[in-house]
Amino acid sequence: MRYRIRRWGPGLLLIAPSLVLLAVFVYGLIAWTIKVSLSDRHTAQESNGFVGLKNYTDLFTNDINDRFTHSLTNLLIFTVVFMAGTMFFGVLWALLLERGVRAEGIFRTIYLFPMAVSFVASGVVWRWLMNSKIGEDAGGLNWIFEQLHLGFLQNPWWTDPDWGMAAMAVPAIWQLSGYVMALFLAGFRGIPAELREAAVVDGASTFQLYRRVLFPQLTPVALSALIIVGHMSMKMFDLIMSVSGAQWLTEVPAVYVWQTLLTSDYAKAAAISVILLLLVALVIVPYLVHTSRVEKRS
Repeated sequence: MRYRIRRWGPGLLLIAPSLVLLAVFVYGLIAWTIKVSLSDRHTAQESNGFVGLKNYTDLFTNDINDRFTHSLTNLLIFTVVFMAGTMFFGVLWALLLERGVRAEGIFRTIYLFPMAVSFVASGVVWRWLMNSKIGEDAGGLNWIFEQLHLGFLQNPWWTDPDWGMAAMAVPAIWQLSGYVMALFLAGFRGIPAELREAAVVDGASTFQLYRRVLFPQLTPVALSALIIVGHMSMKMFDLIMSVSGAQWLTEVPAVYVWQTLLTSDYAKAAAISVILLLLVALVIVPYLVHTSRVEKRS
């Protein structure tokens, strides 16, 4: 027993402050949120009792104008377009840089620079760029299209009832494609040169080299990028609020939580938060389990 204390004691003492903070401000607050979501606290006053899963069922069956399901649909559209766009441009830019270009460092800086800008700042700029006015009164991108005699490209952007959420993903794609590019570029640079040389000696074309040799080696990188980008899209709040504000057309669960809290409906806001947490966990937990298993096998 004394041997175990001597062995593990110093380490436990060093991480004890972090464990306490984690227990209180992460898992403690999660537990408190779950407790509130199971109560009838729909005002600023204290809860009167336990209502079970009623707050959760009401979100899907008794919400005004199916607001919660509408926000989930918007989140799905935003996530799909956001992930597809960042993966496409990230891989494309990584391929161009991996092939070798002059002033590669400058291009890397240009691609990564949007990450240094806050979502709020970029959202304000993109709100102007995605001005919904069309024709001579157009502004932002629509004005540029008008000046280039490309009026057919003008559109209402995020105010479009059908494609508004897809347009909302454009600023997010611009801001995080560079991050995905950095991940894939690091993956390309980590592939042993012997694999490339062996494929070339065997007569593989450039397409076959990337299709059969290089891209399969990047599967872990692609999976990591999808998980990171996917969970970021589910928690997107500041960018959407900066571009469109609290609008019905572009409302997602994170925005819905904020608006619900403004009305002091704590139980409903807590239920939405727990559902959002579960959605994020559905994305992250399987990845962590898979990664753990791969590390044990290796």
